[in-house]
Amino acid sequence: QVQLIESGGGVVQAGGSLRLSCAASGLPFAHYAFGWFRQAPGKERAFVAVISWSGDTTDYADSVKGRFTISRDNAKFTVYLQMNSLKSEDTAVYYCATYRSGTFEEEASYGYWGQGTQVTVSS
Repeated sequence: QVQLIESGGGVVQAGGSLRLSCAASGLPFAHYAFGWFRQAPGKERAFVAVISWSGDTTDYADSVKGRFTISRDNAKFTVYLQMNSLKSEDTAVYYCATYRSGTFEEEASYGYWGQGTQVTVSS
């Protein structure tokens, strides 16, 4: 059974930092690319970042470029999202997912999803 479990969310002041983790089990972790998405209240789920199976290739939504960094540790079966210089508009539930095929910014390109972790940025 595939499981993706996000953690590391919480409440942080604007300008602060958080590191999210996504622990995966039940799948050949090193064979998968992973993405992070987020869903703010009243909005659709949106792409945040993606990382290739090897970790050599990453890409980001324009809104987080220069502030967020996606990484992975294949030995720990974990994907990370380091979030710096947080803004109130970063408030959302953050999800990790396994990339399947297609356009990496689209939800439909991902297969397995975690339950999400809440990030709240107070101004």
